Amino acid sequence: MEPNFSSGDYLIVDELSYQFRNPGRGEVIVLRNPTNDSEFFIKRIVGLPGEEVVIRGKQIFINDELIEEDYLPESLSLKEDYIFSLDSDQYFVMGDNRLQSYDSRSWGPLSRDGIVGVVRVRFWPVVELENYNLQAS
Repeated sequence: MEPNFSSGDYLIVDELSYQFRNPGRGEVIVLRNPTNDSEFFIKRIVGLPGEEVVIRGKQIFINDELIEEDYLPESLSLKEDYIFSLDSDQYFVMGDNRLQSYDSRSWGPLSRDGIVGVVRVRFWPVVELENYNLQAS
């Protein structure tokens, strides 16, 4: 999810809101890895249930309309084109680091029950002790 999120960031994840409303496009979520249930990923929702997602280069079209992704830095074009039609309980998720992200382009649409919650707050570590040479005295 770089550059917007980095390894070592601390997150507050809201696991309750999606009990009362559906996830929305552009929201950053925590999900269970669809290929390994013991791992968790952080991704951004791009496509919603019932939509057709088409990716051409660095452009994403939802139901034939180009979507703007203001949260992304200018990125390089992807080498492949993708087309996905989502069922009524499926979401299409991508990482912000599009060239290196393991996401719906790799394992397909995400079912609603794979979503853990929405990221509400991100904290950076204030001090990383491993960066200091601490000695007992």
